[in-house]
Amino acid sequence: MAGIADKFTQSAQTAMAGHDEGTCMPTDAPAWSLHSRLKEDTIDIGDLPLCRVLVIKDAHYPWLLLVPRRPDAVEIIDLDEVEQAQLMTEISRAARSLKEITKCDKLNIAALGNLVPQLHVHVIARRSGDAAWPRPVWGVMPPLAQDAEEVQNFISALRRKNLLG
Repeated sequence: MAGIADKFTQSAQTAMAGHDEGTCMPTDAPAWSLHSRLKEDTIDIGDLPLCRVLVIKDAHYPWLLLVPRRPDAVEIIDLDEVEQAQLMTEISRAARSLKEITKCDKLNIAALGNLVPQLHVHVIARRSGDAAWPRPVWGVMPPLAQDAEEVQNFISALRRKNLLG
C-alpha cells in the first residue's frame, strides 16, 4: 500500500512542478474567474486546495458547489489525473461535512453544467419530504431567500467540521 501512496505523492509533486505555491496554477496560466451565473446564485465561503466552495442561495436545500479553480475546465476529464483525484477528495470532504451537519437522508452529487459550462460539482443534502423529493432539485421550486443568520450558522458549522480549515 505504501508503494501506491508513494507513487501518488510522486505523481502529484511532478504535476505540481512549476506551479505557484498556494494556488497550484502554472505561472503562465490564464487567470481563473468564477462564471457570472455562479457568482449571482451563490455565496463564496472559501477555498480548498483545488476548489472554490460556494453555498447556493436557496433555503429549500443545504447545497454546496465546488468549482475547480482551473481556467477553461468544462468536464472532469479536463483536469489531469492528480487534479481529478483531488476533486474527488474535496467532494468527499464536502459531502461528509454536509451529511454530518444536516443529518440528511440522501446526498445528491452531480456535475451537470448544462446551463453553466464552467466545471462545477453540486453537493446537495436531501430529505425525504423536501420541496423536490424524490425528484432532482432543478426547476422544481423557485429559490427561497435565505436568512442571513442561518447562512452564517451553516458556514460556521462547515468550518467547525474543518471543511474550510
